[in-house]
Amino acid sequence: MTVYTRPLARLIEQLQRLPGVGPKTAQRLALHIIKRSEEEVKALAQALVEAKKQVGLCQVCFHLSAEPVCEICRNPNRDNNTICVVADSRDVIALEKTREYRGKYHVLGGVISPMEGIGPDQLHIQQLVRRVSQKGIEEAIIAISPSVEGETTTLYVGQLLKPFTKVTRIAFGLPMGGDLEYADEITLARALEGRRELD
Repeated sequence: MTVYTRPLARLIEQLQRLPGVGPKTAQRLALHIIKRSEEEVKALAQALVEAKKQVGLCQVCFHLSAEPVCEICRNPNRDNNTICVVADSRDVIALEKTREYRGKYHVLGGVISPMEGIGPDQLHIQQLVRRVSQKGIEEAIIAISPSVEGETTTLYVGQLLKPFTKVTRIAFGLPMGGDLEYADEITLARALEGRRELD
């Protein structure tokens, strides 16, 4: 015997497919949606359908965009000589929130992960190499999370780009309020690597 009526159970089941949404969160969201007015629910459904139909990838950097070329690539005030290489669009969003970086981006679409069947050919690596070699890029900043797959991807991409431009990587350090004793070896090594002189 199921606790939920079938349509509600289906809604909960679909919501659970979203990343980071467990059974309790899915139930809470489903019950919230059911309590909303029909207009609000239709607006949500319409937004989902329209986003799926209209949002694709930028033809230049592969960031999410509703236009053939995204706003960042079209922006004449951005530095055309620097490209920041990231794994996916969430990384672009995170870096943009800092308001520190003024160059362009290149989204690889993931990281090299043989265990998941993702090799270099499944990512936008060749497009990156072509872009860097043809556009006279002065610096490629690799900003990929320091996991085993991330390190593999960083080293692979770095080797391909070195003949054409200066290749750097962002420094990874300790979070504010973090204790050294609880930091893993990779984080500590990156924090030491990224050290700079005191002002």
